[in-house]
Amino acid sequence: MAAAACLVGRSRAAEEAPESPETIVERYEAASRTQSEAMQSASMELDIQASVPKLKKHGRLQALRRISALGRITYEVLHFEGDGVIKNHVIEHYLAAEREAQSKQAALAVTPANYKFKFKGRGQLDGREVYLFQVKPRHKREGLFKGSLWIDASTYMGVRESGRLVKNPSRLWARNVQFVREYDIKDGISTPRQMQSSGEALGFGRVELTVNYSKISLDDQKHSTASEGNPQQ
Repeated sequence: MAAAACLVGRSRAAEEAPESPETIVERYEAASRTQSEAMQSASMELDIQASVPKLKKHGRLQALRRISALGRITYEVLHFEGDGVIKNHVIEHYLAAEREAQSKQAALAVTPANYKFKFKGRGQLDGREVYLFQVKPRHKREGLFKGSLWIDASTYMGVRESGRLVKNPSRLWARNVQFVREYDIKDGISTPRQMQSSGEALGFGRVELTVNYSKISLDDQKHSTASEGNPQQ
């Protein structure tokens, strides 16, 4: 997670946004709905690397991830190399937690229904103008986190999330899980680029996991329809 610190960008808390924080959040919520619709029937390749430094074990799994029109996630394993303990007790648990989170998408979405938003300022992230918000869950629910959200100032799409889970998903056996999720914006849609996470597991010590996303393919018809509904298109 140390590498993630250099990606934070520069926030100017004293500088006011050209629009109210409430308006920014409303537009972000609308953009998030557009993103969710566009990601239905999407597919992408995952490169998952995980390690347990204390045990000197590591593994790497490459898979094809598909999201059905109903939002169901399936994985097709393309290749694995490394220790079987990592595959069975780290990567498989992570994939199971991802499937469970997708089935509870509405309850876990970073929206005002689930989180309190506090405006922290404007800044730059990867060359983009962004709004930075501190987010805190309204309830201590599995999969929710306390941390930060970066919103692109042009599209109002989320481009980065970071924080600590307030309650670990039952399928994710690590404790004190911290993460950073980064997104790219292409054709007005925010798509995942990388996720880094770490936590502590009984008997294992520190567990580290990085997921890189590539070859993302969207359903063109759904993407076109969703883009028409985006107020910034």
